[in-house]
Amino acid sequence: MRIITRAAAMPAALALAAFAAAQPTPPPQVEAAFSTYAPGAAAVTYDTTLVPAGATVRLALADTDTTPKVTLWLTGLNPDHTYGAHLHQRPCGPDGAAAGPHYQHTADPAATPEKPSADPAYANATNEVWLDFTTGPDGSAQSSATHQWPFNEQNPPRSLILHAEATQTAAGHAGMAGARLACVNLP
Repeated sequence: MRIITRAAAMPAALALAAFAAAQPTPPPQVEAAFSTYAPGAAAVTYDTTLVPAGATVRLALADTDTTPKVTLWLTGLNPDHTYGAHLHQRPCGPDGAAAGPHYQHTADPAATPEKPSADPAYANATNEVWLDFTTGPDGSAQSSATHQWPFNEQNPPRSLILHAEATQTAAGHAGMAGARLACVNLP
């Protein structure tokens, strides 16, 4: 009969704890079905024609120290439609305007909440998180974006907005993507 003392079992327990601690933590995620606005809703639709109630979203944010990656999966949207999608500064509210302007790594000093940046030097896919996508024939899509800068810890992005059109890039229109159709609160 072999007796294992606590001292003998300790290295194995420490090794297991070290192994568990070394495993990567999965990125924060949101998984939800779009519904009409209610306080605290994870995913809200403002236009049930282009983002039907019951359509689903999964949004994962892997915010490492230097390279955040945002990945978006959607089902149940209109087939063969191009949508704009961006991270925004504020949480979802009763209408799309509540989410405020786009989240920017380097903020446009001329922009205000009432007049968001349309300067392509700031409103671009390198300084903002753009996740534009076109749905397939079944209404599903996937998109991702990776950047070489971290999210601001004191003021991170708070939501993702789905827009009616692809994002424009021309001066005076940069970052614009049509009506705000739906919103997803970030974890």
